[in-house]
This record gives sequence, C-alpha cells and structure tokens, in this order.
Amino acid sequence: MIKTISSKFGQYKSAAIKTPVFTVLEVVLELALPVLMAHIIDDGIEAGDLSKVALYGGLMFIAAMASLFCGAQGAKYGAEASTGLAANLRSAMFERIQTFSFSNIDKYSTAGLVTRLTTDVTNVQNASQMILRMCVRAPVTLVCALFMSFVIGGRLALVFVAAIILLGTFLMILLPMVGELFNQVFKKYDALNASVQENVSAIRVVKAYVREPFEKEKFKTAAQNVYRLFVKAEGIIALNAPIMMLAVYSCILGVSWLGAKMVVAGTLTTGNLTNLFSYIMSVLMSLMMLSMVFVMVTISKASAERICEVLAEQPEITNPEQPVMQVADGSIRFDHVSFSYNKNGTGRPVLQDINLDIHSGETIGIIGGTGSAKSTLVSLISRLYDVTEGSIQVGGVDVRRYDIEQLRNQVAVVLQKNVLFSGTILENLRWGDKNATDEECREACRLACADEFIQKFPDGYNTYIEQGGTNVSGGQKQRLCIARALLKKPKVLILDDSTSAVDTATDAKIRKAFQKAIPGTTKLIIAQRISSVQEADRILVLDEGRVNGFGTHEELLETNEIYKEVYQSQIKGSGDFDKQEGEA
Repeated sequence: MIKTISSKFGQYKSAAIKTPVFTVLEVVLELALPVLMAHIIDDGIEAGDLSKVALYGGLMFIAAMASLFCGAQGAKYGAEASTGLAANLRSAMFERIQTFSFSNIDKYSTAGLVTRLTTDVTNVQNASQMILRMCVRAPVTLVCALFMSFVIGGRLALVFVAAIILLGTFLMILLPMVGELFNQVFKKYDALNASVQENVSAIRVVKAYVREPFEKEKFKTAAQNVYRLFVKAEGIIALNAPIMMLAVYSCILGVSWLGAKMVVAGTLTTGNLTNLFSYIMSVLMSLMMLSMVFVMVTISKASAERICEVLAEQPEITNPEQPVMQVADGSIRFDHVSFSYNKNGTGRPVLQDINLDIHSGETIGIIGGTGSAKSTLVSLISRLYDVTEGSIQVGGVDVRRYDIEQLRNQVAVVLQKNVLFSGTILENLRWGDKNATDEECREACRLACADEFIQKFPDGYNTYIEQGGTNVSGGQKQRLCIARALLKKPKVLILDDSTSAVDTATDAKIRKAFQKAIPGTTKLIIAQRISSVQEADRILVLDEGRVNGFGTHEELLETNEIYKEVYQSQIKGSGDFDKQEGEA
C-alpha cells in the first residue's frame, strides 16, 4: 500500500524530498536557540559582559531568521507535494475506472467510487503533508532535544524518558481503537453519498410521489450514523490532550524541583536550567506532533486501503496480445453461449445455451418479459461482459480476439438507460464521431427523427443540455442518443428498448429511415411493443434466458405460443410485453 501511494508523487518527487530537508534544517536551527540563550545568560548577563549579549543575541536573530526561512520553504514544498499527490491519485483512479468492464464496476457503488475520489484522497493528502513535515520534524526534534538534555542535565533528562514511555503506551492503546472506528466511518460515508446521489438524480420522482419526508428521514439517519461514529472516534482522540498536559506539567515540576537543587549545589548553571525548560517543551511538543501524525495516519490508512483497492483492481476484459483491428461485417453468431454474473460458478446462469446465426444487414427484433436477459444478451456482443461459456463471433471473428476499441466503434449500443452529458446538442452528438461535420450531425438527427424538435429550440443545435439531459423529454433524449450512435457509422446497431418513450408513429419513421439509410448495418431492436419489431427480418423470443422462438412475424404467430399471446393481448390494447397498461 505504501509503495502504491508513494509512487503517485510522480513529478512532485523533488518537492517531497525538499520538504524533509528544509524541515530538518529548521529543527536544527531552532534547537540552537536555547544554546545561544544559555550563553547570553551565563557568559553575558551573569558575567556583566554586554558584548557577549550583543554577539549571541545577533547569532540568535540570524538563526531565528534562517529557521523561519527553512520553515516557510518546507511548508511550501510540503503543500506542493501533498496536493500534487492528491491530483495524481485522483487521475490514476479515474483512469483505472475508465478501463473497468461492467463486471468490475458492479463491485463498487457509484457513491463508493465518488467517496474514494474525494474524501479518501483528501485524507491521504492531509496525512502525506503531515508525514513529510511533522513526521520528520518531530523525531528529529525529539532525538536532538533528548541528546542536548542529557549533555546538559545528565540524569535529570530521565524525566523526559518517563514522559515518552507514558505517552507511547497511551498511543499504542489508542490507535487500534480509533483505526477500527474510522474504517466504519468511511463505509457510512458511502451510504450518505449514495442517499444524496439517489435523491438528486431522482428528484422528479421524489416530488411526484411526495416522498420528501421519507428522503429527509433516510438522509438524517445516514448523517447521524456518520456523526455518531465520528463523535466516538474524536472522543477517544480527545483523550490525547489531557494525557499530554499531564506529561508536560509533570516534566516541568520534576525538572524545576530537581534542577533547582542542582543549581544550589553548583552542578547546574542557571542558563542550562533555562535550556532544559526549552527542551522540555521541544520534546513534549514533538511527542504531541507525533501523536497527531499517528492519528492522521490511522485515519488515512483506511482511506489509502480503499484507494489502493481501486488502483489494484484489474480489468476483467482486456485486449488480446495481437488483436484483430478490423471488423469485416455485421454478421453475428452465438455458439452455445451461457452467461452468469457470478463468475465463480455458484450463480444461476442468466443466459443458457444460446445459439443464433444473424446475417450482416439483417434487422432482428428481440422481445421477452422482464428478466428474460434481453439487455444481457446484446451486452455480450460489444464485450461489455464476457461470456461464461461458448463464444460470440462478429464479422466471423470471436469478439475476444478484437481490439476492444475497434470492436465497440463498430458495435454501437443505445442502452436502455439513456445518458446525455452537459454541453450543447452538437457536443453530445459528437460523442459518436468527434470529427463529424454539422451536416453529418443533422443527417443523423433526421434519421433519428430528432431534427424536427431541435429546430424548434431557440439555439437549435447549439442548445445547451443540462447535466443528465434534464431539460429535454424522455423521447427527445432517446432520439438524440440514437442519432449519436448513428454517427459512429457502425456495422452493428443495438437499440435496447430505445424507442419506448416515443410514440408509435415516430417509432415507425425511425425504423423506416434505418431501412433506407443504413441497409448494410445489422440492427438489433429490443422492444416491448410487437409493432416495433414485427417488420424485422426475424424476431427472437427470449424466455428466462433461453431461446423460445426465432423466426419471422408470420412464422412466430403460427408456431410460438408466447409470441402469439403477446400479439393478441396488444392487438386488444393491453400494452407492452409485460401487459402493463398505460406505459408509453
């Protein structure tokens, strides 16, 4: 874990090295001040030699200014190194997430990934700055101050050793307790972020069902869980202060009592006793800093483990050693394909023994009840998941042999959940082809029946889309996503229930446009409405992850009971495949 995190300093390594160097210089110069003060008292004031007072006073001023400069440089480079580490960690995590397959992403909640990229990285950033400065400053101060104390006070310095043992024992008891609590805190943070994200993204549904009180209570519970654990952890950490003060005042009393006797006995000078008081504070302040560092490191350890978990996650779908770079055509073949989301073999297969042979340029309709694995089936074609058994070929080549980017460029998928990004309509469309001209974008929109509503916007294709596409309707969002997919000029186009929010007349226009404009593209259309697929070359009926029927509309009406039943129910106006009335 330490190796993984420290390797992310990257271009900020020099700043990370300069920070402790300047910190050590700062400490050495600071510890020289009590020595110079002792000379001022013993050689100057008590001896009545003002020239020595001026000499050592001048040296103190120079040492103080030099210490101040080194401290400022150490703080500057420490901030640069820690913030740079945070930036690199976030970039590395985000880049790693981009390589994840759906199965990798399924292991983490969206809120959990957001917490790792924000709160966890901030904790590591704060800890790294403390480690670079305090974790260097405190031990150097402690060792040097103890050494000087033994040189000056001899056995009197054993008072400091007793304080160190007391505080060290306390920290050994404290830190494991606090560490476990903060592990729990970050899990509660995930739940808190999930509550916020879910509420904001579904705010229209919340208001439509008047569920604001329920959502407020849910958020309050999540916030209280974080609060409760934080109070418990901070309550334990707060014990550090009284223990520290006990050690400080005990040392002061001990040194005052024993040191005064030594001064009276003539074995210790007044200047050296003053020195010892300075070193008391140096030793105990360094112990306090160390305790703060240990607490911060304990907190950040939980965060660092969560960060490293993401960085260490290996994409389950990767390119082969010598990938195929060209997709010959849009033909698709499923050869005894089975699939389970649980890769260890204990999960029930979602798809079982699927055998299909689809010719390039065909239009294939896919229908089935909820949970029949329609979306899963088409996800395997572009390798969003890998098959558990069997193989899938596109263009006559197993999809696992293709370069992933090349395959996905030729297999365009309009997913069931349509997503638009903040930006203009043109910027969203060019996700399909970043080099597409304005005219190509308009043509794609005409095919998707989106041009007609875009032209009605005051800014046309430069209309700004809010985050998540909240300022366009569901049907408009679907048509923009279809147009975006068409700009890829794919060999295979998959529409996963992508016209469910448009009326049947517009749906028919889109299908007719596809037949004329992209006849060579293989089109897979998942739909609940029979009317959306009945003109397809062939129709696939799925039932509980198995092929129940595959043929033309007429053939299935004669041979397939499920298809016939659904067709009859929809002719009578009862709705989609799942017979839920009133859905668009």
